Amino acid sequence: MAAPEERDLTQEQTEKLLQFQDLTGIESMDQCRHTLEQHNWNIEAAVQDRLNEQEGVPSVFNPPPSRPLQVNTADHRIYSYVVSRPQPRGLLGWGYYLIMLPFRFTYYTILDIFRFALRFIRPDPRSRVTDPVGDIVSFMHSFEEKYGRAHPVFYQGTYSQALNDAKRELRFLLVYLHGDDHQDSDEFCRNTLCAPEVISLINTRMLFWACSTNKPEGYRVSQALRENTYPFLAMIMLKDRRMTVVGRLEGLIQPDDLINQLTFIMDANQTYLVSERLEREERNQTQVLRQQQDEAYLASLRADQEKERKKREERERKRRKEEEVQQQKLAEERRRRVIHDFLFSLKESPEKFQIEANFPRRVLPCIPSEEWPNPPTLQEAGLSHTEVLFVQDLTDE
Repeated sequence: MAAPEERDLTQEQTEKLLQFQDLTGIESMDQCRHTLEQHNWNIEAAVQDRLNEQEGVPSVFNPPPSRPLQVNTADHRIYSYVVSRPQPRGLLGWGYYLIMLPFRFTYYTILDIFRFALRFIRPDPRSRVTDPVGDIVSFMHSFEEKYGRAHPVFYQGTYSQALNDAKRELRFLLVYLHGDDHQDSDEFCRNTLCAPEVISLINTRMLFWACSTNKPEGYRVSQALRENTYPFLAMIMLKDRRMTVVGRLEGLIQPDDLINQLTFIMDANQTYLVSERLEREERNQTQVLRQQQDEAYLASLRADQEKERKKREERERKRRKEEEVQQQKLAEERRRRVIHDFLFSLKESPEKFQIEANFPRRVLPCIPSEEWPNPPTLQEAGLSHTEVLFVQDLTDE
């Protein structure tokens, strides 16, 4: 009985699947099927590509797939679309390729060894980024001189700034790394990247950042994205709260195919942007609501503080008024008892006495009593001019 993953295959595809497994020794049937699907079930191309991978030779047998291929990563979130150069056709093409294969292998091996040794002798000057914005502007000017001003709008800032803007605006960021020495770069820029329909799509739906890998800023981004060939495009967006590469397009691609692939990647990931936009709006609304609540609380607190301040001021005013009244009473009392207090303070003064006036003879009420609760002042007692007063000792009475 066929395995579940083989039930939807034709008899011819099943035979190719088993044959490919026997030729390559790959144990995983899923991997065998995935490799054959990448090569449109061309078993010769798939086998040769497998051998190239084992020998470290760049692949030349991958025909353009009809849709983006999902990279075999742990999260299955990055779409990779690789367009390779045409594969050899016929006996003559195969013969030429097999003859040149040892020379290519030797060439690339020696080249890699030379580059590796050169890094220790002479460090790559591109590894030091001193003017990233200048690198971007320089590439933009050289691009316009060679391909004209009809191109997608270049982001005139560093790669980090482009990431931050895309994150803040919740937009897709398309990164293009330009290989100056690659044979397909010129055709891609002239016929694909500058195509009107491509320009329209990029300008309306995403930010576009580009730089040459010969520039320090472009080289730094190249080290981060790890491209395999040129032309190279990477689609980046905010996903799961971080900026993530969700699509990689490598190799020479035609305008219509590029539009289809970019649209496919955006449609496949649009829900993440929508979700993030809703979450951001909810966070903003929550923040606004919390701010309004804080403002209402502060307003209420200020009102309560103002009421308490007025109450304190009213209590303080009453206290001062009461103190003033009390001071006035004490002053009045002291004023009324000035003669008695003076005499009482003298050393010769008896402990108990009263003050009498002679003409007419009368006792002056100088201290409070039942008869005189509020003793009169000197003026009220009729002592408005010079008069002799007598002190009568009442100690023995």
